Amino acid sequence: MKKIVVEVGSTCTKIDQFDGKNIEKLEGRTIQFKKHYNEDKMLRESDVEELIQSIQDLKKTSEDIYVCGTSIFRSLKEEEKNQFLNRFQKEAGYPFHIISQEKENELTVFGATRKVEGKVCVFIGGGGSTEIAVYDKGIKESVNTKVGVIDVMQEFPDLAEDLPTTTLEQVKKFIQKKLNLPKEKADILILAGGGHENFARNSGIQYKENVLYQDEASPIMMDIQTRKKDTERYYKSISLDAIRKRVEDPDWWYATRAMTAFVLVVAEAIGAKYIVPTDIAMVYGILNKCVI
Repeated sequence: MKKIVVEVGSTCTKIDQFDGKNIEKLEGRTIQFKKHYNEDKMLRESDVEELIQSIQDLKKTSEDIYVCGTSIFRSLKEEEKNQFLNRFQKEAGYPFHIISQEKENELTVFGATRKVEGKVCVFIGGGGSTEIAVYDKGIKESVNTKVGVIDVMQEFPDLAEDLPTTTLEQVKKFIQKKLNLPKEKADILILAGGGHENFARNSGIQYKENVLYQDEASPIMMDIQTRKKDTERYYKSISLDAIRKRVEDPDWWYATRAMTAFVLVVAEAIGAKYIVPTDIAMVYGILNKCVI
């Protein structure tokens, strides 16, 4: 029977299907848990209902489903957390596993580096948290911060407009003050946690075939100078409204400008020469570690 792994983040819900040999990425959902929690000071009822309904819909494909959550779910007060976990178990029919920031880092790094031989840095960016790990035949340094793109969007809401008035440098300075950064250096920065390859292919920024290492889940790359130049364009001249009109999930693009600033802050801190944007998340590590 096929196994389905659902990873619920502060913004993106990622869904993967495993047939015992291959992992197939299914269509996920954008549910703004973190943004709405900041507005309501509690989980929004419609968000919880949408998540539960999505699990019920997946039962038509497989009954072997593993559901886990990160970021915002780690921050819930104990009473609210217990209420949510009990309700999810009752209505969705499966337990909801809250993954620690350290475990999220470990599981995602495994997937991002499983075919890498040299030293790399793995960036895992989310709505409410950021994990960074320097890997060289094992994790050599790991730094975590309870800050993500939704925190940036609260400070600079115009980043979600067609063209923002806030500059890239303003956003980078804001992030630099809040983000814990590694001391180790690495030539290659792998972007993981979901959505980075999707962003590269649909945003209008330039990329080419990944010649740094062979991994079917990491097919593209760009050099740091190209990424810097194109991030500037993404702030100054690339229309976010035009992108939203042509993609299937326009809500997902809400915090993408904030994410591009995070990427540059980390890349500059580690002295990266190349960036590899991937859609890799925890699923490889979950399956490998037999967490399920």
